[in-house]
Amino acid sequence: MTSDFRGASADAVATLTGELETSVSGSPEVAAQVSRDLFSVATTLRGEGALRRFVTDASVAPEARQGLVGQVVGGKVSEQAMGLLRSAVSRRWTATRDLADALEHLSVVALVRSAGGEASRLADEMFAFGQAVKTTPALRDALSDPARSHQDKARLVEDLLGDKALPATTSLVTQALAGTYRTVAVALAEYQKVAAAAQQQGVATVRVARDLPEDERARLAGALERQYGRPVHLNVVVDPAVIGGIRVEIGDDVIDGTISSRLDDARRRLVG
Repeated sequence: MTSDFRGASADAVATLTGELETSVSGSPEVAAQVSRDLFSVATTLRGEGALRRFVTDASVAPEARQGLVGQVVGGKVSEQAMGLLRSAVSRRWTATRDLADALEHLSVVALVRSAGGEASRLADEMFAFGQAVKTTPALRDALSDPARSHQDKARLVEDLLGDKALPATTSLVTQALAGTYRTVAVALAEYQKVAAAAQQQGVATVRVARDLPEDERARLAGALERQYGRPVHLNVVVDPAVIGGIRVEIGDDVIDGTISSRLDDARRRLVG
């Protein structure tokens, strides 16, 4: 799944995002419930091919598509989620799979809204858990083990995060277990991009040999904001291989001012 929608799907997601913002405005509880509802329906659509094809078939009248969705999920989701679903199935989609992907995308946006003023903390916690999965083989294996049930993996996430993380973080990590993406870490990285976009931010991965003090982080964030014209959330990775200096990755751009890269350049020149 990707959040890079195109054509009619991009237009639909933009409209639905605006509708979502209105429907959950000012209520973290409603936002959290809408997120759960939308993700549940996305899962259903991925598992029910006939339903997915019917509700994305542009040759079927929108009223018929809305009616079927009402029959399938009516009474099982919140009023706000039902309104969004009726709107979603009435729209055109570039690809059949895009509707389910869009609902998952919207569920992430809703969870960001449920975090209120702690959206930055949510992004930090998602990144930290993703890094833990990448660097801890036992955790990575436990979360990817096909022999373990989804419920068992969800309990493991709850045990690990518990009251140490925001409820929205736990919910997003649990969603990441669904297998929409190749790995949990990839899912969380994509979720963080969606979260940043919802906050009108960029995301930069910063690799350093030692952790950056808050004042240095602030200066770097300010410099990147001036360069890219929008706030930038920093994901700081402490990597001893850097030796010194700093490497910044933001989108397709790489700013490499590390000592290790300069040494590599010197070696190549000597060999050449």
